[in-house]
This record gives sequence, C-alpha cells and structure tokens, in this order.
Amino acid sequence: MTEQNTGHGPGGAADAPDADDNRRQVLYWRLLARLFDHEEQPALESASLAVVEDIGLPPALLDPGASVGSVVQRHPELAAEFDGLMTPEPEEDGGRDRAAEVRRATLASKVLLNVFASGSGTVTAEQLARWQSDAEWFERALGCRPGELRGGRGGAGRAAAGGGTGVGPTGTGVGGPLPDLSRLIPAIGPELGSIEAGLVKRMHLREVLADPALAARLTPSMSLIEQLLRDKDNLSGVALANAKALIRRYVDEVTEVLRTQVEKSTVGELDRSVPPKRVFRNLDIDRTIWKNLTNWDPEGERLYVDRLYYRHTSRQTTPQRLIVVVDQSGSMVDSMVNCTILASIFAGLPKVDVHLIAYDTQALDLTPWAHDPFETLLRTKLGGGTDGTVAMALAQPKIAEPRNTVVVWISDFYEWRQQELFDSMAAVHRSGAKFIPVGSVTSSGRGSVNPWFRERFKDLGAPVISGHIKKLVHELKTFLT
Repeated sequence: MTEQNTGHGPGGAADAPDADDNRRQVLYWRLLARLFDHEEQPALESASLAVVEDIGLPPALLDPGASVGSVVQRHPELAAEFDGLMTPEPEEDGGRDRAAEVRRATLASKVLLNVFASGSGTVTAEQLARWQSDAEWFERALGCRPGELRGGRGGAGRAAAGGGTGVGPTGTGVGGPLPDLSRLIPAIGPELGSIEAGLVKRMHLREVLADPALAARLTPSMSLIEQLLRDKDNLSGVALANAKALIRRYVDEVTEVLRTQVEKSTVGELDRSVPPKRVFRNLDIDRTIWKNLTNWDPEGERLYVDRLYYRHTSRQTTPQRLIVVVDQSGSMVDSMVNCTILASIFAGLPKVDVHLIAYDTQALDLTPWAHDPFETLLRTKLGGGTDGTVAMALAQPKIAEPRNTVVVWISDFYEWRQQELFDSMAAVHRSGAKFIPVGSVTSSGRGSVNPWFRERFKDLGAPVISGHIKKLVHELKTFLT
C-alpha cells in the first residue's frame, strides 16, 4: 500500500481529501471482502488497521470477534456516534467533511460486518445473544428503536425515510460517502429477521433449553418464538418450562406495545344522555364558576355557589362481536402471534365479545382462551396447508347480528378452494357485517397477498389492509368503541 493510499508519509496531510477518499475505499473493500469471503485478506487488514490508528479509533473495531456492545463498553464515547450513524446528515456549508466520513465508514463497517457476516456451523446461545445485541446497534444506527425492524419488543415498525430503493446519493462508488441505508428499511427488516431465523435453526435449541443457565441468555424474538412454537410438542421437563417462560416474556412485551397503540386510537363520542357522576374528579370548576358569577359578592370578595357542574365521562358504546380468523400456516406465524395478542386486548374492553379461530387445513375455535394469548399460542399448531372454508364453517354461525359484528380475516389468501371461500366471504359482507380482510399483521409491515383475492376484495368494497398492525388497530377501535 502506498503512502498516498493510507494517508501516511510526508504528503499525507497535504493530500487530505484524496487520502480520506482512499482510506474510505480501503475500509469498504475490507468490508466487502469479509462479507463474501471468510478468508482474511492480509493486505486489506493491515491497510485498514493503519487507517483506524491514523484517525484515532480503537483497533477493536476491526476485530470480528468483538461485539459492538463490548467495544462501546470499553470506549463509551463511541455510543453516541452509533446512534443514527446511517441516517442522512445535512451537508456542511463548506462541503463534505471527508475526515468525518472516514470515521463514520469505520463504525458502519463494524456494525454491518457483525450483523451480516453470520458465519456457518452450530450457533451457541451466547453467539445468538451477541448477534441480537449487534442487530440492535444496527437498528439504532438506522434511527430505529432496538428490536424495531425485526418486529420485536421495540415497537411496531418504522416507515422508510424516503421513497425508492437506492442506497445513497447518486454518483457514489465504493469510496464515496456513507450510503443512506435508512431508505432501505422496508427491505432490511425482513432480511434481519431471516438472518436471525437462520441462526436459531443452527442452534441445538433443545439442549440450550434444557440448561437454565444457557436458556437465560436467550432474548425472545419472533424467530425464536416461531421455532419454540413449532417444537413445543417435542419438549418436556425443564426444556418445556424454559420454552414457555420465553414465550411468556415475548407475549408480555409485545402486549404492552400493542395495548399502548389501542389506548391511543380513536375512542367513542361522549354520551350526554347519561348523567355525569357527581364525584370530585368530574367537577367542572371553570363551568361552575362561570355559571355562578351572578352570585359574586364584591364587598366580601366571595362567590356563592348555587349549583355544581360536572363533566360527562360516559362514552357511547354498543355491545359488539369481534370474530378474528387467523391463518396459522407456516407463512403466517408473525400474524398468528400478533393477532392472538391483539384479540386478548380487545377481549378486555367493555362490551366487546371476542371470538378467535385459527386454521390451516383444519379449524380450531380458540375463543375460550382468547383473553390469554400465551395459552392460545400453546394450543396452535403452525404449518400445513390452507383451507379457509373450514374456518368459515366455524365463523358463520357466530354472526348472530350482522350489523353488530366485525369479521377480521388474516391470511395471505393462497387458498386451493378460492372461489368457494370468496363467495362465502362476499355473503358475510352483504349480510351487513363489517368484513375486514388483512394481508398480514406483522410488526414490520411486510406481507404478501394472493392477487386474485386482492382484486376481488377491492371490487367488493372491502379492500385488503396491507401489512402494518397499526392500521388494523385503528380500524377495529373505530368500529368497536
């Protein structure tokens, strides 16, 4: 490597712009080499080490065995630099700060390599926990909350920062400015979930669950929960107890997120036909003063109150029946988990009668456990084919008062008896019941819907709600309260 390429030597300072571009190029080529070839490239490694030392960053950033968290623990001043690292930065009046771009490229290379170079072979609980931690730092670098892109505890997804599928400013090559990866968030989230699922499958999960110390290192995520739900019938004793504990933790964490969304959604109008409760917390002080101003005694400077006024707090609610039908085939696990939790939250609302049906080629009425998503999930059996007609046979008799009923059907709608199922759905819609077809209920907003059904639902006047769980929360809360 020449003096010009590394930025060292007599001409390093004078040729700063060119040197910084070369430094960045070295770091990017090392990143690409390590992502696509597990063999170490000595020339790139030594050149990258020279760059890192030259800009005053710790060499641990180049150690593939060091997690981002461990580097930050030893160098806490770097934590703030990782937050929002890959989001667009306003350009300074004086143009690009090439030295700062080299620093950002170093940090970005670290987090990208740790997340996307997942290796091969058996994965231990410690390795999975480390990857999950690095994935959280990557999500923070994209301006998201930890766990958000993978549809986990952090929230219910994040909209893309911009349209299109580009990776940054036009005209930037391998040595250009750091790409704006936040524009790729809709694609990155599912990819992270796929990597995590691959790591979970490479674990000896049953052995890990049988050891309480190893099981305690696991962080519940959608990928892990899916694997646990698929394998629960093969577990027993300590392994089954640890699996249930992980499922319970995940359910509780996601429930808290969804409950917050439900509480923030639109609620019913005030019902002024119901007299307000005459308790202190409902006392309308401003109105009471205004209505009694004629009783003001200017000499004694006192207000004599003839009547107290109270605020109305009762809201107009009508007993409603909510029927949730969920496709539990293998492609819909994210929807299954989210919908069982969502159904339990609505089951806790006053005057809402919730029924829950899961199906693949057979249908299962989970209504008795609808209030408890944990117990519901333990009774599901993921996988298999899809036949929505068996679920419709259970759902239709539950529609006693169509105009007081909402039917939410969550599926990708890849059915083998398409016309028969659609005809029965159209009949439910025409009966006066509110029929809401949902393509998926994921936290990331990603989902696939059979185009045949999508077009027919549109013609029916009941278009498919695409993807994001917030849309379904809004639809249901508006109708039910």
